[in-house]
This record gives sequence, structure tokens and C-alpha cells, in this order.
Amino acid sequence: MEYEPIDRRRFLAVGAFGAGAMLVAPRMALATVSTERRFVFIIQRGAADGLNIVIPYADPAYARLRGSLAIDMGQATKLDGAFALHPALAETAKMYTARQALFVHAVASPYRDRSHFDGQNVLETGGTQPYEVKDGWLNRLVAMMPRQKNEAIALAATVPMALRGSAEVTSYAPSSLPQPSDDLLLRVSQLYAADPQLHAIWSSALDAKGLADGSAARQDPASLGKLAASFLVKPNGPRIAMLETGGWDTHTGQESRLAAQLKALDALVASLRDGLGPAWTQTTVLVATEFGRTVAANGTGGTDHGTGAVAMLLGGAVRGGRVVADWPGLGSGQLYQGRDLRPTTDLNALIASASAESLGLDPNRVRQSLFGNRASAWPNGDLLGA
Repeated sequence: MEYEPIDRRRFLAVGAFGAGAMLVAPRMALATVSTERRFVFIIQRGAADGLNIVIPYADPAYARLRGSLAIDMGQATKLDGAFALHPALAETAKMYTARQALFVHAVASPYRDRSHFDGQNVLETGGTQPYEVKDGWLNRLVAMMPRQKNEAIALAATVPMALRGSAEVTSYAPSSLPQPSDDLLLRVSQLYAADPQLHAIWSSALDAKGLADGSAARQDPASLGKLAASFLVKPNGPRIAMLETGGWDTHTGQESRLAAQLKALDALVASLRDGLGPAWTQTTVLVATEFGRTVAANGTGGTDHGTGAVAMLLGGAVRGGRVVADWPGLGSGQLYQGRDLRPTTDLNALIASASAESLGLDPNRVRQSLFGNRASAWPNGDLLGA
């Protein structure tokens, strides 16, 4: 599927829902799937600092290299004898205690440079180099699923790269504008009823709006989590979703900025959990970023672009209460290029195994379809099924 710039007629077709709810892809339709399992991908755009999210407090080099940015262990939640969780992730800590959260540390995609745009493209397409793959791994996952119910949706104003491809998906984002009246919607429907181009676009917009009705959607993190749940829990709703979070590029003032970002992420996931209710037990949420940040703090109270990061698996389907890490160490001679956490785990392998287990698909087939020969096999296949 090609994604064209939206022209004036298409803008008018969707504009009645407000700018935040525009369905930009002109030929979108809700896909279908015959499963009650749910898979959600949350991307952290901007390179999230894994070392201060899941803190390697037992590594003596951590406090020395981080200096004033080192997390106070009196406030953090200890996960085991080696790692602790940032104090802003209070609900995530509860999920860990309930064995519904698993963290994979020292993880990275094949990308080894430090450009946000290139790194995000590699993460979302599953390639080894930026822009060598033209569709997204999440769209390829959608294409593997049988279709009987509405399946995939991106909670964003446009369809992100990870969901672009041959399988049809849609996007929805809440608007800050007042909701249109039923009379206005009826009048626009009548206006476009005989238009062969705009009728289909308008019908698609109405489908997305109908799924969101009753969610009282706003744009704060908790409301976005509730909105995602309102889609995923409906009998005719999607079973695969993607959410975008930004603002993770903490070159300066990292202490307060990272805490705010993590608090927002924590609220989003907790709201998703609460909104899904019993369906949470059949849900897997993968949280990942394009690359990590430098081990040492810089001179402006932040960290610079790095390599190794941390990924999270959350949900009632997760065999949690664990930190999975082939820890490389932070000491002299142990860092990647003398500055970054050295990655020891293939993020693509984690994505393939987690999505396959989540949706009940063959892991080898999923890995081949999503990444070809570009991903190693996950060693244990024990991420889900507590």
C-alpha cells in the first residue's frame, strides 16, 4: 500500500472529526483476525536511557560513570540482586511483582550508528541498514494472521512505518477540538454518499470513530491507554495495535525529564491494563526504543546517543518477574566503542519470539517472515505463558 500526501478533498472528508482524528492513509480499512490474543507495540522515539530505566546498580561502574545522574537506590525498586527499576515506574513495578513484566537489557537492533531517523527506520522495518526495507515488521505480522475481525490499528495521526505495507491497517488519534454533532455527521454522510472516492474514505473514518465512541478520548497518557483498550476490548475491534511515545532524547536536564517520561509511560500502560480488564490476561505489550544512551553523563546533566538499551514485555500473558540480561559490564574495556552499553541481545529476535508467542504462531515462520535471515532465534522461547 502506498501512502500519499493528503489532498484537499480527502482533508475535507475527514476534517469533521478534527485534525487529531484524520485518517491520512487514503485506502485504509480495518483488517480482521481470528484470535482473542492481543499484541501491542509501544515505540519510545528519541532513544530512551535504559541504564536509568532498569538500573544495573550492582555494577560498580554505574554510579561512578553516571555521577549525579545515578538513580538513588533508596527510591528505586530492586528487581533482583543486580537490577532495579526507576521509581517513576510505580505501576510497572506492581506488574513485575505480579509476574506480568519482564525486562530485556543490553538489547539493540542491528543499527550501530546514532541517528534517530535512521535508527527508528531500522527498528520499524526490521532491516539491517536504514531504508533498505520498504515496509514495517508489524505490517508483515498483520499479513500472517487470518482475518475475521478488525485487526490492526495505530493510535497516531498517521500510520507509523512499522505498520506500513501490503496489509491494510488504519490509524486514529483523539482530537482536541469539540466533537462533531450527529446532525453534522449525517449531513456529511449524505453529501458524500454518491461520491465514489470520498464515500469510502468517509466510511472508513466513521468505522474508526465508532470503535472509539464511549472512550471519552483525550490526549494525556492515561486517556490514550484507555482509548487503546477501548479498541482492543471490543468484540469487533483490532487485536494488534501500535502506540507512539516521544520525548526520550535527554541530552540535557535528564533527571526530571526522564522521570516525567517514565511516569507518563507508566500511566499509559496501567490505563491500558485497567481498560482491558479480563482481556489483559491475553495481552502482550512490547516497549522498545531505537537505541540507548551513553554510559557516562555529559556536561549538561544528560546523556548522549548510545547503543545498547532495555526493552520491556508487559501483560497478563507474560512470564514476568524476571530481568533477562547477558550483562556485558560497564567497566573499562567492556563498553561498545569505549562509551556505550555493549549490546548482547538481538532486539529482532526478541520481537519475533514475543509476537509469535503472543499470537500463537510458529516462531521460526514469524522470524523468517518478519526479518528473513536478519534475526537470530530467541534461545529459550519462554517469554510468555506464566
